[in-house]
Amino acid sequence: MASSDHIALTLLPWPWWRLIGERLRQGWRPSDLLEALLAERPLHSGTSAADLRARAAQAVADAQRVGAAAISWDDAEYPPLLSAIADPPTVLWIAGRLDVLRAPAVAIVGSRAASPYALAVAERLAADLTARGVVVVSGLARGVDSAAHHGALGAGGSTIGVLGCGVDVVYPPEHRGLAGEMHRSGALVSELVPGTPPLAHFFPLRNRIISGLARAVVVIEAGDKSGSLITARLALEQGREVLAVPGNVLNGRNRGGHALLRDGAKVVETADDILEELNLPGAGAGSPAQAGAGADGLLAWLAPGESCDLDAIVEQSGVPIDRVLPRLLDRELKGIVRRAGGGRFVRI
Repeated sequence: MASSDHIALTLLPWPWWRLIGERLRQGWRPSDLLEALLAERPLHSGTSAADLRARAAQAVADAQRVGAAAISWDDAEYPPLLSAIADPPTVLWIAGRLDVLRAPAVAIVGSRAASPYALAVAERLAADLTARGVVVVSGLARGVDSAAHHGALGAGGSTIGVLGCGVDVVYPPEHRGLAGEMHRSGALVSELVPGTPPLAHFFPLRNRIISGLARAVVVIEAGDKSGSLITARLALEQGREVLAVPGNVLNGRNRGGHALLRDGAKVVETADDILEELNLPGAGAGSPAQAGAGADGLLAWLAPGESCDLDAIVEQSGVPIDRVLPRLLDRELKGIVRRAGGGRFVRI
């Protein structure tokens, strides 16, 4: 578990955190580093090392009241994948099960103002992944994040929520019930001491933890300036796989996701696509996401040069619309299919 000195270091201004991590990995003792940093750059408030240690002790007591614990980056319980990134959190606060942090995990991220299509895809992918023994990681935000958490829990699986506030603070507040379920069957994690409010600058910081805990990041519906693209970039820097779900090209909601696909991200239609990319067992196990005709079966309903309405393709093929649309958009990106306007598609 984390020492009071480890925790005290995280109470220093957040722009110092990367330097703190670098020095700890160089072999500095936490107590010596705390004293040295305060000598190098005294805090304007006049806060001393003793003050910070007292606040650290209070944070531990606050965590215990909500069933949370703190582990330091050099602890044997620290998630191994996360410890390998360039700037792992010095301390990770965990409310829930420690074992889920060591299981194979995939992050699912996307728009907060998600379309019904994106919400359905996030929930389905999360359910199918957890059915194959994969833990789903996301950020407990509105939209795609919460849909992914719900999908995992609904399938009886485990899910991890990475917070931009303390583990005892639920944001957004309407996710209190969801957070409670995750605490019981998965985990809520944060690098911020209990009681820390959800300030804007903490959310980009937590994105490196979302990608760092996972073997791959799946982006579902991300705009040009989506925070999900930050997570995708961090994943690439960390050596993780980046995958994306095709979306509607007419409304602009997924321009960021389509940019990832153009840059080489793997197209995701089913959980099998993710499992195969990661060489994880379970691909082809006949999940609900695979019900219905395959991609070639869909193309059979599109005669070359003749346009066909999307609703007609769904009706004739028997494939649900939430599976038809991403497949057609994937073929559109590959130059096999083009749009003819009015919701119609033409096979080239």
